[in-house]
Amino acid sequence: MSWFDELGGLLQQYANANQPTQSTEDDFDQAARMAPRDAMSHGLSEAFRSDQTPPFPNMLGQLFGNSSGTDRANILNQLISVAGPALLSGGLLQQLGGLLNQGAGQITPQQAEQIPPAAVEELAREAEQKDPSIIDRVSDFYSENPTLVKSLGAAALAVAMSGMAKQKRGLF
Repeated sequence: MSWFDELGGLLQQYANANQPTQSTEDDFDQAARMAPRDAMSHGLSEAFRSDQTPPFPNMLGQLFGNSSGTDRANILNQLISVAGPALLSGGLLQQLGGLLNQGAGQITPQQAEQIPPAAVEELAREAEQKDPSIIDRVSDFYSENPTLVKSLGAAALAVAMSGMAKQKRGLF
């Protein structure tokens, strides 16, 4: 029996409605335990792109604010690789550019702890404009940490589960 066979009924209730229920967080926990990483990643991509959730930069800023120093550094380095270090010269991103210039071209976990979520939102906005596939890379990264993803709230979780159901049915 595949993961989808076991979760089919659970995911089906989210497939078309995208609406959270009383049990959305528990349902997401169950799906996260059973679904493969690529299914979870696809669901997160759907949530990040949905018009039923806050914009991707806001959601990423929220996840960043709840992440460990190591996870923060990984996300920042991914965003910088897409947006380019030249974008770090002004506004909230100036502090990040200064940290990057001090190091070996990579943000460390200790440096990442100093960056406010608002700066990450700004960087995410720039990265998304330059390369929309950054959403897929961030989704893949956070698919490894479903407990952290739950901090996005029930609406985002419902959309993620809808995306998982649609992907398995071959609609994407």
